[in-house]
Amino acid sequence: MSTDTTGAATTGFGPDVEAAIARVREDVARLHAELVRYGLVIWTGGNISGRVPGADLFVIKPSGVSYDDLAPENMILCDLDGTVVPGSLGSERSPSSDTAAHAYVYREMPEVGGQVHTHSTYATAWAARAEAIPCVITAMADEFGGEIPLGPFAIIGDDSIGRGVVSTLTGHRSRAVLMQNHGVFTIGKDAKDAVKAAVMTEDVARTVHIARQGGELVPIPQESIDALFDRYQNVYGQNPTGALA
Repeated sequence: MSTDTTGAATTGFGPDVEAAIARVREDVARLHAELVRYGLVIWTGGNISGRVPGADLFVIKPSGVSYDDLAPENMILCDLDGTVVPGSLGSERSPSSDTAAHAYVYREMPEVGGQVHTHSTYATAWAARAEAIPCVITAMADEFGGEIPLGPFAIIGDDSIGRGVVSTLTGHRSRAVLMQNHGVFTIGKDAKDAVKAAVMTEDVARTVHIARQGGELVPIPQESIDALFDRYQNVYGQNPTGALA
């Protein structure tokens, strides 16, 4: 490890990559506050990661650290095997227990630039029932292009969860998966996009749960889902960029 002219630690990847690492560290650290803001996490559970553009690296939350204590300098820099980069800022800490899962997703889905994991209440309740969330409100069609699918039960700590995420979401328009008996995993073009998917997952999980208490759910026809998804991804907002491809 060396330092640049400001005294900041560097890892020898070159100035462009070092600058990209610094930006992703800042983004990932800051975005964790959004999980707290929207009530998606409790205590130290959950995590966000972000791929470093132009390098086979990603940044992820340290394991078991309070959200109040998260900062760019204690985010963990890993390669795409999930190995902590020696001498990098934060490398004295252990990375998230989901690091191997995130690494697997980044290796297998190069279009993914960010990931989020939460145990948000309503969405995790669907996961505990081993039940996908059906597409019965237009917000789901807009954001996910259909149901939020159920992924398999997988043990924490190795790449099993990542394998389940990839096998479930490959070829699926949803950016979220409910891992059975566990919780929510979302993917995005970058970390912010994955956070948005996590926020929307909990919102629709709550709404559909409440709706089901009043009677039978009414599905949206597939052709309407397709039209809504296309409009939202390619027309809605100021600078639409299309769906995750």
